Amino acid sequence: MLALQQYFKSKHIWLATILCGIALSSSAQHFEINNAHKSVTIPFRLVRNMVVIKLTINDKGPFNFILDTGVGIMIITDPHLTDSIPMPNRRTIKLSGLAEGDDYEALVTPELNIHIPGINSVGVGAAILNQDYFNLSGFVGMPIHGLLGYDFFAAFAVRVNFEDSTITVCKPQDLKKTGNMYKVPITIEDRKPYMETSITFPGGKKMKNKLIIDLGAGHPLSLENLIAKNGLPPKFIAANLGVALNGPISGYISRIEEINIGKYRVKKVITSFPDVDYEKRGFAVLRDGNLGIGILKRFHVVFDYTNSVMYVKPNSVYKTPYEFDMSGMEYYAGGENYQHLIVSRVSPGSPAAEIGLEKDDEIVSINLKPVSQIGIEEVDAIFKSKDERALLLEIYHDNRYDKVVLTLKRRI
Repeated sequence: MLALQQYFKSKHIWLATILCGIALSSSAQHFEINNAHKSVTIPFRLVRNMVVIKLTINDKGPFNFILDTGVGIMIITDPHLTDSIPMPNRRTIKLSGLAEGDDYEALVTPELNIHIPGINSVGVGAAILNQDYFNLSGFVGMPIHGLLGYDFFAAFAVRVNFEDSTITVCKPQDLKKTGNMYKVPITIEDRKPYMETSITFPGGKKMKNKLIIDLGAGHPLSLENLIAKNGLPPKFIAANLGVALNGPISGYISRIEEINIGKYRVKKVITSFPDVDYEKRGFAVLRDGNLGIGILKRFHVVFDYTNSVMYVKPNSVYKTPYEFDMSGMEYYAGGENYQHLIVSRVSPGSPAAEIGLEKDDEIVSINLKPVSQIGIEEVDAIFKSKDERALLLEIYHDNRYDKVVLTLKRRI
């Protein structure tokens, strides 16, 4: 059974795919460098904490794929791509979410010809969702066609440089220049990377935790099994943590005191705590949570699955304070060119709720500047910029335009 989960917040998205007893193709499936060079450098866009690369499938595209260590198999989220993939013998698999409800189906592709500049696939297949369940394109504000995970990371040593937005890959035996990076042991289980770490909670209590290292998780940290054991930190807010295939996932947002990433101590990290109903759901690998890109992007990172190690070194934003959304809104980009910013949820008691904003309202401008000229990422930055900052919003609501003043409030 394949389970797909999305962490869908205005600042965060979590995509974790669990593979249980399904093989899309033989164990020989992999990627390889297709020229005489020992390494290839690939540009990427970091969009709303998503690492987006371009690739072609069967000589069509380019398509935008999220690079995601939390994905065990390649997933095509845009069902329109079936037009590019001949499938004479259609095979389906069942998808089930973490909430109650019916299962969904996905098609299993035959071997695909996947090309990333300088890299080709060998024997790699994918699962194609029969619906765009998660509207990743709307979340990111650009077309997104799928997720690429284990087969890519298992083939290479993968260096991710968030400062210049490049990924450099090579054969593990050709990996060099890691002497000034800290070596963190990892394990590869169920086609995903895990690490052991220590977390300190407010009040000083420390706990050892096993975390999946998830490049596709936009949040900094999620701890899944600790509410019953440890309770919540003193200060927290109730939150909608995400949407599974079959329904919403509720929980809480708070902060931990610090988490150890190798020898580095990362402090005051915004952390998600899924609720008890979520915790009862099983995983193929027992774990305590999920380390996301909200932390990873503060480091230079090298993934080396072959040698069960991750290398890290702090980059220029390592010490930037962690902030959470101060508006109380979740929103997505809509319209043909993703130029419209639509409110999808308003948190009760938040600044947005206090001024009467509602689901399906459109944010037209912020401080007299049209959101179509700002971009969704800059909107994210504005809404977590400064406690007590006043913003003039133009809102389209009930077929009319209104101007309102939103005063940001640091809730965590």
